[in-house]
Amino acid sequence: MQLKAGGTRLPRVLLYHKPEGEIVSRDDPEGRPTVFEKLPRIHNGRWIAIGRLDFNSCGLMLFSSSGELANHLMHPRYGLEREYAVRVLGQPEAEALTRLQQGIELEDGIARFNRFDDVGGEGANHWYNVTLAEGRNREVRRMFEAVGLTVSRLMRVRYGPVVLPSGLKRGQWRELDAKEVQMLEHSLDAGGTKKREKSAT
Repeated sequence: MQLKAGGTRLPRVLLYHKPEGEIVSRDDPEGRPTVFEKLPRIHNGRWIAIGRLDFNSCGLMLFSSSGELANHLMHPRYGLEREYAVRVLGQPEAEALTRLQQGIELEDGIARFNRFDDVGGEGANHWYNVTLAEGRNREVRRMFEAVGLTVSRLMRVRYGPVVLPSGLKRGQWRELDAKEVQMLEHSLDAGGTKKREKSAT
């Protein structure tokens, strides 16, 4: 079923709570479970993953029936934020935290968090909430590794305006309604405007 708004067909968008231990690919030579196995069937098309999460990461994933929408949501020019809850082993030194907030030199260029919040922890584990405006391969893990920190859990909790619902269990999905899809499309306009304004200053 295609969503409609004002006589215009809207693309379908799924929200999926990816567990650790699933790969974001249709075919895996190692035979590991894939995220696509849990998704509903779609007639006359296929689900396209919007961004990726690696095998050991969990949390929010979006899928769309529209390749155009998927490409726009992933494109750096729109600057859609991705928010992650990150658990690291041990208490980082102040210098490491400063470097993470100011920017880290990775092999594919400088990477920095838009926001970096210490949310505490117990025992050997410490949690941070971080946001990025791009989605390079394993970027969050590589940033923490660059300052000598081991990420023991990585969970995406937001992609643009879409937040992972607290009641959606791992391995479950929910389809966005017409209003939510429109909100997602409008976020592209807002993101592109902000990006242009920032580059002009």
